[in-house]
Amino acid sequence: MQQPYEPLGAGTGNRSARVLVVDDDPTVAEVVTGYLGRAGYLVDRADDGPTALARAGEHRPDLVVLDLMLPGMDGLEVCRRMRAHGPVPVIMLTARGDEDDRILGLEVGADDYVTKPFSPRELVLRVESVLRRSRPDTGTRPLGAAGLALDPTARRAAKHGAELALTLREFDLLSFFLRHPGQAFSREDLMREVWGWDFGDLSTVTVHVRRLRGKVEDDPARPRLIQTVWGVGYRFEPGGE
Repeated sequence: MQQPYEPLGAGTGNRSARVLVVDDDPTVAEVVTGYLGRAGYLVDRADDGPTALARAGEHRPDLVVLDLMLPGMDGLEVCRRMRAHGPVPVIMLTARGDEDDRILGLEVGADDYVTKPFSPRELVLRVESVLRRSRPDTGTRPLGAAGLALDPTARRAAKHGAELALTLREFDLLSFFLRHPGQAFSREDLMREVWGWDFGDLSTVTVHVRRLRGKVEDDPARPRLIQTVWGVGYRFEPGGE
């Protein structure tokens, strides 16, 4: 088994975080592994889906950098199988800029995506952002409304007592809505407040809102809680009016 790439001294606060890099291009994998290692992460590598699943089974990663186009088993299937064993943040890599590819990655629960060619430094910043938001929020009280209950410390959410299987971003999005009932937010607002980015593809927000509605609404086709505000964005209405 290949040993993790040891940190080179920088970013010591990240040293406990393990990142699994899955890419069949050895050059890309080596560059990404090097940058993440120098940022202080422990990094495992895999060049195909079955190996990635085996690595994840041996050492559960804190985050996965996952190429969409893999031989034999594509990144979408790898993401589905990993998520079947529990939540794990995923940043999807794609060599194609097609919106359909990006949306497919988001639909299976990827928390972010980066299109090749990309800046390794930017990828490290994305990794830091996703991991930072995946940590329990010990300073926030439990939230609840409209039959929904959310515990930021345990990062658990439930609807009428039944636990919800939310991805990292879905959890953060629901938490933000619960903290700001009745307020309308644009997709740009949500991108900045929930994702922590001042720029990005706004379809990311659209897809996550759609996925969240599918889990919290009684009828996602006629949402009553997460309402569309035409010309603005979205609003959470606890009363469902």
